[in-house]
Amino acid sequence: MLNLERLRTLDALARLGSVSGAAEGLHVTTSAVSQQLAKLEREVGQRLLARNGRGVRLTDAGRLLADHAARILSQVELAQADIEAQSGQVVGEVRIGGFPTAARGLFPAALARLRADHPDLRVRTQELEPERGVRGVVRGDLDLAVVLDWSNRRLPVPGGLAQTHLLDDSADIAMPAGHPLAGRADVELAEFADDEWISWPEGEFCHEWLMFTLRSQGIEPRIGHLAAEHHTQLALIAAGLGVCVAPRLGRGPVPEGVAVVPVRSGMRRHVYAVWRTDAERRPSLRAAVAAMRQAVRDQSLLERAPAGSSAEERGTGGGSLRPGAGRSPVR
Repeated sequence: MLNLERLRTLDALARLGSVSGAAEGLHVTTSAVSQQLAKLEREVGQRLLARNGRGVRLTDAGRLLADHAARILSQVELAQADIEAQSGQVVGEVRIGGFPTAARGLFPAALARLRADHPDLRVRTQELEPERGVRGVVRGDLDLAVVLDWSNRRLPVPGGLAQTHLLDDSADIAMPAGHPLAGRADVELAEFADDEWISWPEGEFCHEWLMFTLRSQGIEPRIGHLAAEHHTQLALIAAGLGVCVAPRLGRGPVPEGVAVVPVRSGMRRHVYAVWRTDAERRPSLRAAVAAMRQAVRDQSLLERAPAGSSAEERGTGGGSLRPGAGRSPVR
């Protein structure tokens, strides 16, 4: 009898391409991966791996079994979904990842609703950048991820995943209160060609988007500082050290000494949830998506601030959260 966990290890190796990648994806050590694969080879009586330079590759038998493993694991997911759907009860555990401003701006209300409506459901969340969230869902580490892309740069979503739109989040330009453009009703990106920018860390999706967007406007970016947290970025701006893009979702109060001004042509992030299609019938997954949508609706009339208002007038300083039609809704 083939061991399911060993098949899961082989599947991770096939998808992620290396023992270290499989270990990271499964949250185990490389030694544990090697041991599981060695036991699987003994079970099937054939070599599944061969040396390939400093790494390994799948043999023909390894590729054949890996293909079966992917189908078996998908069938297990479908079985779990069908059992949950049969009971109709929202129970068990659901694991959710989200990029930081979604974790701050959406998760508290959504998770509180889930706890109130479904007390027997265990919810586990973590902050993850969009690409890592998608990978987590593909690997099975997460059941659901809240991710984003921008109106001019899409986030690749692999096959086998479904998605539904949650909201469009507008973004402003944040600048020191003494900046010459701080009093404007709106601005164009090209007007900041001589400014120093504060950006997300290199390699992150939003950093690559910022570089692409500025260059498409004829601006060669001058990046002065890199900071993952929006609050850190705004603190640097309050100190007069540059300008940044400031999305409204989860932004919170804007510090003294910072002005936020909308971009005339509009900059929007599309925020959506993704999950594996073979898990779509799970009541727990549907409940989590419904809670996210309700959190958006509950905030849709809140956090609207007139452009250029002071920190005291802005209150929470967030933007209008508008739910959208699902790309592939959970029914």
